[in-house]
Amino acid sequence: MANTFTRLARSLPFVFVFLPAVAHGQETAEEIIDRVDRILRGESSRGTATMEVVTEHWERSMTMKVWSLGTEYSLVRITAPKKEAGTATLKAGDEIWNYLPRVDRTIKIPPSMMMGSWMGSHFTNDDLVKESRLVEDYDIEIAYEGERDGVAVWEFDLRPKQEAAVVWGRIEYQVRKDDLMPTWARYYDEDGNLVRMLNFSDYRVMDDRLVPTVMTMRPEDKPDEHTTIRYRDLEFNIGLDESFFSLRALRSGGR
Repeated sequence: MANTFTRLARSLPFVFVFLPAVAHGQETAEEIIDRVDRILRGESSRGTATMEVVTEHWERSMTMKVWSLGTEYSLVRITAPKKEAGTATLKAGDEIWNYLPRVDRTIKIPPSMMMGSWMGSHFTNDDLVKESRLVEDYDIEIAYEGERDGVAVWEFDLRPKQEAAVVWGRIEYQVRKDDLMPTWARYYDEDGNLVRMLNFSDYRVMDDRLVPTVMTMRPEDKPDEHTTIRYRDLEFNIGLDESFFSLRALRSGGR
């Protein structure tokens, strides 16, 4: 069962959380990316999402509840399908834990499994930890500033700092200038080969905040495969603190 879950348990969930954009003026590339990162993860939140995973050999869909606090804490609990209901993932700082209700077992993800699939998706455990550290781990430059298809955007080039323990050799990131909404991110290996692409879409107002409610990750070497996360609802500033994100909450699913 543990091996099965390893294959099934890998962005938010990686949980995405959104804050309203503010005037950006003459910010540096690092300052802009830092604010975009906070827009995507931000303060406390609670939501419901579906995740569809399409691979060459199978397709599956899950419904889940998600909670988050800043960039360091998140909890995801699967509510459907029935056979996986109660399965949960907790991120607290650099640590990730999975709970398997069918065997009543809590498992800490070791460093050797950080590049493993999260919940069977095309996101990885490493995404949950590293994606909140872009400004800390990468040197960032504005590679392009102008219009794409009539929309004013920034395109950023991110390259790892010498001391950073990161997987990607380079990241490209496009952001809309008017509202700081991300549109896509491209991930390259150390040899400069494109590995995967993340697209943001279906921008809607939820709880008085504009958010991209759909996120699709697609591997470059398997263009027919993808993972799509769709948010059904999101609430913000719900009064969570660090104590909520405990192993006890992991086992109970945050109830």
